[in-house]
Amino acid sequence: MRDFAKELTYKTSRSSGAGGQNVNKVETSVTVMWNVAESSLFTGEEKEMISSKLKNRINLEGILQLTVSESRTQLQNKKIATERIIGIVNKSLFRPKPRKATKPSKRQVEKRIKAKKQISEKKENRRFRP
Repeated sequence: MRDFAKELTYKTSRSSGAGGQNVNKVETSVTVMWNVAESSLFTGEEKEMISSKLKNRINLEGILQLTVSESRTQLQNKKIATERIIGIVNKSLFRPKPRKATKPSKRQVEKRIKAKKQISEKKENRRFRP
């Protein structure tokens, strides 16, 4: 898991919704931004992988953006936003193990066909014959 928190930039704004005076005067909502292309911690291949997997979250300038306004404090929202963006990027770098094609054994095939025949016979016996 890579920590690229040094490359993140933050922007604060006033949170929306209910909350009265606190919401109206304090900038607690935090938007964290990270420029994928200008990152020095990732290789070109990794940047390409991040860009392709997170293409719906990256804007036209190539910036991955995430806004958090869960907590009442700016510091807590900044911490949550940082953890989330790092988690999202690290998750996008995960490569699943390639699947190896396998064939069922002869015994398994026989067992399946035998079971199908038994069910077929059972249903055949249920048929009404005048």
